Amino acid sequence: MPLIYSFVARGTTVLAEYTPYSGNFNTVAIECLQKITNPESRFTILCDKHTFNFLVHNGFIYLVVADDAYGRQIPFAFLDRVKDEFEEKYAEKARAAHALSLDRTFGSRLKSHMEYCMAHPEEISKIAAVQKKVNEVKDVMVENIEKVLERGEKIELLVGKTDDLRSQAEQFQKKGRQLRTKMWWNNCKMKIIILASVLLLGLVIFLLACFSGPNCIHKNQ
Repeated sequence: MPLIYSFVARGTTVLAEYTPYSGNFNTVAIECLQKITNPESRFTILCDKHTFNFLVHNGFIYLVVADDAYGRQIPFAFLDRVKDEFEEKYAEKARAAHALSLDRTFGSRLKSHMEYCMAHPEEISKIAAVQKKVNEVKDVMVENIEKVLERGEKIELLVGKTDDLRSQAEQFQKKGRQLRTKMWWNNCKMKIIILASVLLLGLVIFLLACFSGPNCIHKNQ
């Protein structure tokens, strides 16, 4: 029995389920569902040689229980098929649906998808392999876009810093010109003061020499 039990849930509320076998698979699956916190989009729990394969998307949780020897590819291909049909036809109604209220309408679709995947394993495996490659390419593209966007943010940050540096440089140049002008005037004032002092000193020496020396002309009394 490769694929054993499947359900579709919203949070911890199971909306529809199907299994052709008897057992406690639904009990174990619901216990796993109640213990899930911050799940990844795809993950598997191994229990007693069975895999509990979960797919989380748009607020809904899709599960299929399978034999461990059946691998992971076909169970997740089954979940992808279930997800695509459920979200296309039942998602809006399922947002407010009660527990197992979609069992009659979608339980038969779980059975149909389960039987098809088990009857056509090679086809499902090929489709799953192609889908895996598509997802890998998509992940690489998303990563590259994120890097470009991050680089763009760094460029914007660098441009902003460049503008700040340019503004600071302009202010520094302006203050430098003002300081040079002030120093030039101070230098001119100092030269004028020194020149005036020298002239005054020369005049004093001249007057002293003129009035006290023999060469000075004195007015006859």
